[in-house]
Amino acid sequence: QCIESSNRGVSVHPRSGDMSFPDFFFQRCTQCKRCTEECPFGALDDDEKGTPKPNPTRCRRCGTCMGACPERIIGFADYNIDSIGSMVKTIKVPSENDFDNPPLRILALVCENDAYPALDIAGMNRLNYSHIVRFIPVRCLGSVNVIWIKDALSQGMDGVFLLGCKHGDDYQCHFVKGSELASIRMKKIGEALQSLALENERVAQFEIAIDEYDKIPKMVGDFVEIIEGLGPNPFKGF
Repeated sequence: QCIESSNRGVSVHPRSGDMSFPDFFFQRCTQCKRCTEECPFGALDDDEKGTPKPNPTRCRRCGTCMGACPERIIGFADYNIDSIGSMVKTIKVPSENDFDNPPLRILALVCENDAYPALDIAGMNRLNYSHIVRFIPVRCLGSVNVIWIKDALSQGMDGVFLLGCKHGDDYQCHFVKGSELASIRMKKIGEALQSLALENERVAQFEIAIDEYDKIPKMVGDFVEIIEGLGPNPFKGF
């Protein structure tokens, strides 16, 4: 199937099982070309004005275009900015109204390809990690839109980290460069944090292979220690 599809220039069945294609709200498109430049599979061309022209036969449904779009006009039927944003907003952030000394709350956006299965394996092996972390699976770190991080911090969460596949010489990203693109975006997240008057250390990205599940407790624990050192998010309770 892979050889035949490659010869025809089309994608194989998407790993996610999602058979829908990304939907574009072109009325708000600013022709920034981020989606066309960052798509790992050449599924987006652009016209003379820079407006994206979808090529659905090449689409692997990784969602990289969705994570790249600053206007948030790209999404899938069952995986979009609003669906993950709603998950973020439903996470309860402990406040002084509930506790005399409210515990911290940390959000983890986790790639469903290697990192999330590694979490499952850690659980099956009875490995413990901090109870203050809440995990949300994402299709690929490349699909993570900065707005989810900003929403989490603005509603009072004390830290956010991304957990995904390795990139670089030993890259293991199932969508070629999703983790690498996420790391580039994370370097630019400082501007958003400054606009919220928050420390850069409250946001981080980690890489893990599926067989490195035993590293998860220390990885999570070290980040929790950093957040404990920074103290509560000043937006907590507002």
